Amino acid sequence: MSEKAIFAGGCFWCMIQPFDTQPGILSVTSGYTGGHVPNPTYEQVLSHTTGHTEAVEIEFDPEIMSYERLVEIYWQQTDPTDALGQFEDRGDNYRPVIFYTTDEQKEIAIQSRKALAESGRFDDPIVTKIQPAVTFYPAEDYHQDFYQKDPERYEDAHANRANFIKENW
Repeated sequence: MSEKAIFAGGCFWCMIQPFDTQPGILSVTSGYTGGHVPNPTYEQVLSHTTGHTEAVEIEFDPEIMSYERLVEIYWQQTDPTDALGQFEDRGDNYRPVIFYTTDEQKEIAIQSRKALAESGRFDDPIVTKIQPAVTFYPAEDYHQDFYQKDPERYEDAHANRANFIKENW
């Protein structure tokens, strides 16, 4: 039986590949969540009027990939000290959020965030929010599997994130 995890950490183009390549991952879908407009489009989300953030919904086999491990991978893809976006992507639609789907996921995320804060890895406070999952809307087809469809643009979009990851993890 599979489970779902939803993570927002800046541009969803850059959030697919780190999860998609892991064992036990059944699918990774780019989309929008956390807002108040049904079925938002990419242009609407970019307008900062829907309340949505770009996110990925990960379907995984918990017998192969634990939620704890997914959260560890998530931390390594984001700047958990930046509430106003991620890397060159600025605005509320790029805010970092872990959206939990079960009480167990909530507890794991809270404990993981606490451990990261206590680790001393970052000088600034950890500001990533942990919120209950709400409706997830898949993004348009051209956003799905972007790192495979347009590897050159993906590398350009991912460059600052990759440098941050190398320096901090």
